[in-house]
Amino acid sequence: MAELVAKAKMLIRRPATEVFNAFVQPDLITRFWLKSTTGPLARGAQVAWEFMVPGATERVHVTAFEEPHHIAFTWSEGGLAVDMTFAEKQRGSTVAGVEVRNFQGEGGVDAVVNATEGFSIVLCELKVLLESGRSASLVKDKAELIHAAAHDD
Repeated sequence: MAELVAKAKMLIRRPATEVFNAFVQPDLITRFWLKSTTGPLARGAQVAWEFMVPGATERVHVTAFEEPHHIAFTWSEGGLAVDMTFAEKQRGSTVAGVEVRNFQGEGGVDAVVNATEGFSIVLCELKVLLESGRSASLVKDKAELIHAAAHDD
């Protein structure tokens, strides 16, 4: 069976350094994706993330850090490997890309679909925030749906 890979990309009309730093700095990443983080991402960093979905947390270990073009990290749950790239294009626009690998066990296809959807929403939320200065609450609203679905069972 071929390796399962979740992928998402978005053109963000801001310089690569700004897009990269949004994922690195705690005061920025908590404006569009996370509820909290124990520290900034950096080469070799290990941090704990709390997502907007109540009770959703992850231990993150940074495996690659090349400012402002590349961040890679693993998540504790299932050992997922996340690879983020930031390719600056003309006029200060950046293509932000995410690939997630190492999906294990049954339900791998569902996990890929969920990861693709999740990272697409994160990138869209970041685009709106960086280009307009305002949140569209996309991640927050998705977190609310996930939490509600978990409690409907």
